Amino acid sequence: MKSISLGSINRDPDFLPKEREEFSIKIKIVAKDVTLGLRSNWRQFFLLVIVTAFVGGMVGLERTILPQIAEEKFNLQVKTAILSFIVIFGISKAITNYFTGALANRIGRRNLLILGWIIAVPIPFILIYASSWAFIVFANLLLGINQGLTWSSAVVMKIDLVGEKNRGLAMGLNEAAGYISVGVVAFLTGWIASNYGLIPYPFYLGIILSLLGLCFSVFFIRDTRHHVLKESVDNSKRLLKNIFWETTWTNKNLGSISQAGLVNNLNDGMVWGIFPILLASLNFDLEQIGIIVSVYPAVWGIGQLVTGKLADILPKREMMFWGMLLQGISLIFMLFSVEFYQFILLSSVLGIGTALVYPTFLVGIAAYTNPVQRAESIGVFRLWRDLGYAIGAILTGIIADAFGISYSIFFIAVLTVISSLIIRFRMDPG
Repeated sequence: MKSISLGSINRDPDFLPKEREEFSIKIKIVAKDVTLGLRSNWRQFFLLVIVTAFVGGMVGLERTILPQIAEEKFNLQVKTAILSFIVIFGISKAITNYFTGALANRIGRRNLLILGWIIAVPIPFILIYASSWAFIVFANLLLGINQGLTWSSAVVMKIDLVGEKNRGLAMGLNEAAGYISVGVVAFLTGWIASNYGLIPYPFYLGIILSLLGLCFSVFFIRDTRHHVLKESVDNSKRLLKNIFWETTWTNKNLGSISQAGLVNNLNDGMVWGIFPILLASLNFDLEQIGIIVSVYPAVWGIGQLVTGKLADILPKREMMFWGMLLQGISLIFMLFSVEFYQFILLSSVLGIGTALVYPTFLVGIAAYTNPVQRAESIGVFRLWRDLGYAIGAILTGIIADAFGISYSIFFIAVLTVISSLIIRFRMDPG
């Protein structure tokens, strides 16, 4: 007789009926006092939303000013060198996402969340006292690990709490909190830098955010493994035989979502690294760049308060198709823009497009997987999605150095449009 556990049934889709019955009985005993739903778990959910805001703030810390620090403090001019911090961030976050998903059922979501915040604490100090660009790259290695552990854990825990009915709303609130925070902190660091200098004052925000995130996770957050056990009792969705490959590509629905996630973060990596350089080349000052750069994640974040709930109602394929298409079109029009308000408008459109797809990605992955495999499937999706940061930074850096910034933006825009067409013609309707 096999040892029946969440982990073992996750790995083996061929359990005998008797073993499945034994597993269900065990679940019912363990989770008998657990209730799913946003209303029943609103306190814990709200605390996790706050923690997600702290997570997003850690990314916003760098979003406006790090390219300027590269050029002004370290005299880096080659775009591939400047974008190395995004490459290492994307790779470390992507790999951490995968292991977070794989480990979530074994050691607990909360433990991974706490570990992520412990890793975050030294990051702002490294950025403040960095004596070479290598220290900046190392800080972003830690930031990627922090984001992979904290954001992935928080996402899975919210999905666990709310059950199926309000999953889109939950993801909308989660991503809104995170990306509104990215936008707010990106604006604040730009404003602080323009008034008080690039270093050290903007990074004091990071010290506050990391300590708050750690304290909230240790003292207020509870694990949600019993909630996923509860949901798995009556779920009849088939188990994936190979979670990694089916989520990556062979399952037409999961694979389409994963490629779109990669391309979405590929263009976001380009916007993160190349956009401030493009704006600086058009003679915008740091405060203007901070405003423009912050509009995109702010609209992205606020928009998800609406699009998250829409993902529970509207066809997921259509939301992802139109979202990716809007992103591609807005990037193309940026090539013809020179005025401040033109960039504000296009950043807003880009944010709307991303708001349409971002919560829908996660809702889609959750909808097409069994609850006992959900954390691992989300981990695989987030592996590919966040590798987009690294791939985007490398591609845009190489193209920008060889041909110019405009060519790199055009290339990424075309890839984004192609990604939208894959969704439209490969995924099932709905």
